[in-house]
Amino acid sequence: MSEKTTEIHAIVLGAGSWGTALAQLLAANGHRVTLWMRDAEQAAAINADRENARYLPHAILHRRVTATAERPDFANANLCLSVIPAQHTRAQLEIFAPDIPDGLPVVLCSKGIEISTLDFMNEVLAETMPGAARFVLSGPSFARDVVKGLPTAVTLAGDNLEAAKRLAPLIQGATFRPYTTEDMIGAEVGGAVKNVLAIACGMLLGMGLGQSAHAALIARGFAEMNRLGAALGARAETLSGLCGLGDLVLTCSSTQSRNMSCGMRLGEGESLEAILASRNSVTEGVATAPALVRLAEKTGVDMPICVAVNRVLDGDITPAGAMAELLARPLKSEAA
Repeated sequence: MSEKTTEIHAIVLGAGSWGTALAQLLAANGHRVTLWMRDAEQAAAINADRENARYLPHAILHRRVTATAERPDFANANLCLSVIPAQHTRAQLEIFAPDIPDGLPVVLCSKGIEISTLDFMNEVLAETMPGAARFVLSGPSFARDVVKGLPTAVTLAGDNLEAAKRLAPLIQGATFRPYTTEDMIGAEVGGAVKNVLAIACGMLLGMGLGQSAHAALIARGFAEMNRLGAALGARAETLSGLCGLGDLVLTCSSTQSRNMSCGMRLGEGESLEAILASRNSVTEGVATAPALVRLAEKTGVDMPICVAVNRVLDGDITPAGAMAELLARPLKSEAA
């Protein structure tokens, strides 16, 4: 950081790998951090060992990070980051809503679409905590890279650009660079769609279909992301930036991505049930796919790759069958 920021108290809701990495980032920036989770035993272990062995092993946590399963002290907090999985965000925010002071900045760091409502997370926040100041953090960022201090750049979106600019220095680190925008829907579209496309790319590589096909799938998937974004009012430059194209390239190109690795195992013939049963963390693209397909239908947007992924996840078609159907689609203009 170019200049030191004033110490604040930040609350991070959710102690998975990404929540833990963000808590570590804020603590390294000189802030006092409460890392909230449901599991009291996990919280006690983190405080005793200075490590989240379940989700982010071998990363020694800063002394300014305090884990808890108790209700956080929102009244004395300056910032809240919600890293709760998308499908559980509404229920947890409703529980905490009475404690949230008006104007408290709440930064949404989970990527997905709520299945029951087709709402993005900023819409869920507006309904559950109408007095909070809304922000979205999204972009190409693996938790392990962030805790190692590797260079990372992300998008920080807020419905008020000036507020986002004021918040950015609190999140910025020596190697963590947030770029600001007021296009929250663009940030959320990119974050949700890329997870489903990463499953598709993983399936393709799991079947051994090659790098040429992989590149083509990323490009055509990006076209689907742009079509949906345009229909929902997102800006093209947002989706061409870090939280759109940047996050898409990262998530579709590394087995560190839970979504891509899930797709690879599907492409190799493993069942979805077995894959999910072997994991202790959420694979957001699996839950996002059906909501995304319904949203595409509702808005009249053609998203054949995402539809194919959803059919595979539903067991309606095999990965090989899905790829064959995509290749057999009628020829069209690339601009269409």
